[in-house]
Amino acid sequence: MEERIGNPERKIVLPKKKRGEGGIAPKPESNLIYQVDDKPGFFLMTLLGFQNILTAFGGIVAVPLVISGIAGFGVADTSYMISAALLGSGVVSIIQSKGIGPKWFRVGAGLPTIMGTDFGFVGPANAVINTMGGGIAGYFGGTMMGAVLEISLSYFIKPLMKFFPPAVTGTVISLMGLTLMPVAFDWVAGGVGSANYGSLLNLTIATIVFLIIVILNHYGSSKIGPAAVLIGIVVGYVMCIPLGMVDFGQVTRANWFAMPQLFKYGVSFDLKFAIPFISGYLVTVIETVGVMQTIGAVTETELTDDDIANGVRADGVGSFIGPAIGSGPVATFSQNAGLIPLTRNASRSVAIAAGVLLMLMSFLPKFATLVSIMPMAVLGGAGVLMFGNVAASGVKSLSRVNFDNRNLIIVAAGLGVGLGVAFRPEVVAGLPGILGGLFSSGISAGTIVTLFLNIILKEKPTLESETI
Repeated sequence: MEERIGNPERKIVLPKKKRGEGGIAPKPESNLIYQVDDKPGFFLMTLLGFQNILTAFGGIVAVPLVISGIAGFGVADTSYMISAALLGSGVVSIIQSKGIGPKWFRVGAGLPTIMGTDFGFVGPANAVINTMGGGIAGYFGGTMMGAVLEISLSYFIKPLMKFFPPAVTGTVISLMGLTLMPVAFDWVAGGVGSANYGSLLNLTIATIVFLIIVILNHYGSSKIGPAAVLIGIVVGYVMCIPLGMVDFGQVTRANWFAMPQLFKYGVSFDLKFAIPFISGYLVTVIETVGVMQTIGAVTETELTDDDIANGVRADGVGSFIGPAIGSGPVATFSQNAGLIPLTRNASRSVAIAAGVLLMLMSFLPKFATLVSIMPMAVLGGAGVLMFGNVAASGVKSLSRVNFDNRNLIIVAAGLGVGLGVAFRPEVVAGLPGILGGLFSSGISAGTIVTLFLNIILKEKPTLESETI
């Protein structure tokens, strides 16, 4: 069987390839240096994989730090929670990027994806651990039961995808980048709560990293360009050392080696501990659909409804595996989607390499600590470009939308509500129960609004003879 791709003036006939079974037919007009099925050499693949880790590391370790504080853990247990989070992220990143299992239970979209712990579960975790008295065992049990809900919901993604036309998906992709921009600028300033927040030194370092990435990405060779973010971050990191911004004492105090343990802190499968996590998992499903569509757009891949369902299922399976080893629920990281158009690297092999490196780092706390002490301003210089690229991909998708009155309202409302919630979350903080969870993030709030309006606003028939 054959399929034709390309524009009408330039048709190229290529053998049809199934998703996840031999790869994706390349687009002749692609700007990517490495497409999904390409495999860079071992050394370059390792460097590019590590580049993915640098941009995701802060997000991966932040949640276990917070959960450890909620649980009242000491240094040793906190260190273990971080190592467990790295291990869980590595395992599930490999599963999501590779795609495994039979068709009826395919887990993973088969696209380059980095997975990590999600802040959306911190609130419910505090309720279960402290308010409900479930402790850390109740937290792990509740999230594992909630993961079963997400796995079940993945089988209903296909009929729901008809409600995601380009006007909706383009809006969601744009929100992915735009709502993350405040995070990037907090990094630029030195990180929330830092003593020198917004200092000239932090801004200067972030600007230098920003310019290095821009110049190398635009003028660098096909070998240098994809590694521009890594090079910029390494240069920024090294610059910070003589300035006294890097505390190597934390590396000295960290252990050399650590091994994961199944159910180290126990597990409590009580249904009441799962209830607070229901809204978190509903939000995760909505956001994962958006992230999958974003990754599909930036990798220039036509995703099927089954592919997106497989991606959601990987979230659920990962959220079941994570608590068993002492980590928390996982979710697809939208941050790393910005790396793909910026570095022109969409290779799933690179994401798999990143997963392997994350697993290795989980066994080597000293090395993980070396990455974790990187000054936030360094990451901020890269974050502005990465998140901006995600937003630009959404704008590119919206450029193909017919902006009649209906679509204009859908896009305007989705962006307005999504950005409003992202910038002023306190406005919706008082919403009750599941409703509060669904509108807890700008991405989920904007997605819900666009989906709702897409359903209730019927398309008006266009009359050729109609005059304005």
